[in-house]
Amino acid sequence: MRVVILGGYGVFGGRLALLLADEPRLTLVLAGRSTAKADAFAATLPPGARIETARVDRDGDVEAQLAALKPDVVIDATGPFQTYGERPYRVIEAALAVGAHYLDLADGAEFVDGVFAYDAAARQAGRVVLSGVSSFPVLTAAVVDALSHDMVDVRRVTGGIAPSPYAGVGLNVIRAVAGYAGKPVKLVRDGRRTAGRGLVEIVRRTVSPPGRLPLRNIRFSLVDVPDLRVLPRRRPELRDVWMGAGPVPEILHRMLNGLARGVAAGVLPSLEPFAPVFHRAINLLRWGEHRGGMFVDVHGVDGDGLPIHRSWHLLAEGDDGPLIPSMAAEAIVRKMLDGQTPAPGARSAAGDLDLADYDALFARRTIHTGVREPVPAAAPLYRRVLTGAWERLPAPIRDLHDLDGDLRVEGTADVERGTGLASRIVGAVFGFPRAGRQVPVAVDFKLTPQGEVWRRTFDGRSFHSVQSEGTGRFEGLVVERFGPFAFGLALVLEDDRLNLAVRRWTAFGVPMPAAWAPGGPAHEAAEDGRFRFHVEIGLPLVGLVVRYRGWLARADREPEAPAAEAA
Repeated sequence: MRVVILGGYGVFGGRLALLLADEPRLTLVLAGRSTAKADAFAATLPPGARIETARVDRDGDVEAQLAALKPDVVIDATGPFQTYGERPYRVIEAALAVGAHYLDLADGAEFVDGVFAYDAAARQAGRVVLSGVSSFPVLTAAVVDALSHDMVDVRRVTGGIAPSPYAGVGLNVIRAVAGYAGKPVKLVRDGRRTAGRGLVEIVRRTVSPPGRLPLRNIRFSLVDVPDLRVLPRRRPELRDVWMGAGPVPEILHRMLNGLARGVAAGVLPSLEPFAPVFHRAINLLRWGEHRGGMFVDVHGVDGDGLPIHRSWHLLAEGDDGPLIPSMAAEAIVRKMLDGQTPAPGARSAAGDLDLADYDALFARRTIHTGVREPVPAAAPLYRRVLTGAWERLPAPIRDLHDLDGDLRVEGTADVERGTGLASRIVGAVFGFPRAGRQVPVAVDFKLTPQGEVWRRTFDGRSFHSVQSEGTGRFEGLVVERFGPFAFGLALVLEDDRLNLAVRRWTAFGVPMPAAWAPGGPAHEAAEDGRFRFHVEIGLPLVGLVVRYRGWLARADREPEAPAAEAA
């Protein structure tokens, strides 16, 4: 199969070429205005597919240029699709004229909407014309279908993509976003077709697959993507659809929001002239974790009219996240190679892939997904935060956190304390235990309206904290409060161990820098049928404050002690 990728050495086209490069049944033609750039990029691809390069100018005689390349499939990965000017669908027309299937990675709602005009021509030619073959709207639609399997009506869908700050954003993407920033964006709200303002409307969310280290709480801004029109067309009962993007660092995001408000107020005519500046800034001023993510919330009702709410979360580590927008096109090409060509016609690609198609591709990468469903408010705290991951906890850990009333557990611990003056002062302020070996330990749990009160007593010396389910900026976390200090703890399940990682903290209600947060490994595990704990607290410039590790058991469920300890 000969696949011509227009923009095959660009940001999204290049990633698609990388995803398909291991397929020996393909000939990939990397096409664009510069054969030198195409040749240089082709040299970096791994072996597998046959790689060719070609010069194709989409502003020229596209039909003649494509005819010379004899493609089976043409994939347009150039853009910005919002600014294709007169005859925006000339590549579709050229592909059909030369007898090729057509895919594009368009992110413009108007553009994707318009491909339906070619449906009759595509059907007559027996060819596939799929637009918007990307995360928005293909992955979104697949998630909505999966989450709503038992819903009679889907009422509201909210979603967002948070790219890694190191993902590398192309100039054409920035131009597209700058073009609609502050301007009306068509969407469905309260059951009516209306408009929001691009990059002006804001929501905050935490992307957090159950049991995984979540992203930090992120600011998402309304973007003009095909989902806003495609999803209501697929599901006429939808009353609200909202999609956002959450670029980081947040300071740059906030600056874009401010400028977009200037456009909305009529102070600025458009941000499009500033696109090159934005592009340079967002690719130069970047810091933070090299991780990205996505979320999709679905609200609906079941057959009895009872509300159902589910959310799907995705985390992608390192360089795997930037590949996701190109994976829909990868999946369709691979299915075509296996004889599963989509039905002829011209349409949005939403519905041509399901979540299982994506899961097969995610499994080859460090990409993790999970579904969150509300847990009854009366359920134990850790179960509410872990949702579906709760059942994967080893029994001793689950038993200790399975609180339905007050509880006392007992055991022993080894305690180490920091020796510096500052360390001793901090330890004294918080009442941390004195150093010792085989120190008797008791932990009393008390359920209160404010949360779970944990009173830890080491050899008669006590300190306490209050743990509760996080909301707002602490969404998806367990919040542990020591007086005026609040720490947002992520519950991360790795193998048979539950790690507790500080993701956010405040002092007297004021957000504090992550670099100043108390740090050190903290985890719970199951060994010899017992609950084991390891807690280490240290501070920058101070060093170790306290480290304690040992075991605890419920009196009504304690197993026999191992021989070594009994001795």
